[in-house]
Amino acid sequence: MDELTARLANCYTGAIHDVLRAMAHERVVLPSAIRPLDPAHKLAGPVWTASGHIDRTQSAHDTLLGWAGLLSKAPPGRVIVCQPQNHEVALMGELSAETLKNKGVLGYVVDGGCRDTEFILKIGFPVFFSFYTPSDIVGRWIPDRFGAPITIGDVTICDGDYLLGDRDGVVVIPRAVAAEAVTKTEAVMQTEN
Repeated sequence: MDELTARLANCYTGAIHDVLRAMAHERVVLPSAIRPLDPAHKLAGPVWTASGHIDRTQSAHDTLLGWAGLLSKAPPGRVIVCQPQNHEVALMGELSAETLKNKGVLGYVVDGGCRDTEFILKIGFPVFFSFYTPSDIVGRWIPDRFGAPITIGDVTICDGDYLLGDRDGVVVIPRAVAAEAVTKTEAVMQTEN
C-alpha cells in the first residue's frame, strides 16, 4: 500500500468531501445508490477504471473470456471502478472477488449489481455496488475499455484518481490534487479532534 493510500484510509468521506468542495471540486461524490456490501468496510486507494455494455450477440465463451481479461488486467494495489452501463446483471460475484483479492486488488466499486454476497462477505473483499441480483454476465455483458475515463452519476473518474469509500458513500479525489486534499483533510480532522 502506498503512503498516500494509507493516509487516505485514515480519513472519512465527509471530511474529504468538505475539503474538496473548499478546493472548488464539486462533482466528487458517487450516486447514493452505490453502497458498501459490508458497511464496516472502508476502501481507499488509486483507481483503475473499466467499462462495458450489454451485448446479447456474444457467446457465453466470449463473455467469459472478456471478463477473464478484465480480471487478469486489474493491477494490484488499485481499486477497480466499473461503469457497466446496465442495471440488469451482476458485475461482481464469488469467483471474481476471490481472484481480485488474491491478486492484491484493494476493492471494487461498480455502478451495477453484485451476487454471491455471503461468500464475498466471508472473504472480506470490499465491494461497493448499487443492487443485488442473481443474474450473471454470461452471454450478456462484455467489457469494452480499461484505464479510460468513465462517468458514474455526474462524476468523471480517471485512471489514477484516488477514491475513499465508507458507510456514508464514495468520494473520488482527482489525482492532481490528491496529496493536497489528504493533507488538508488530516489537518481538518486534527482540528475536529
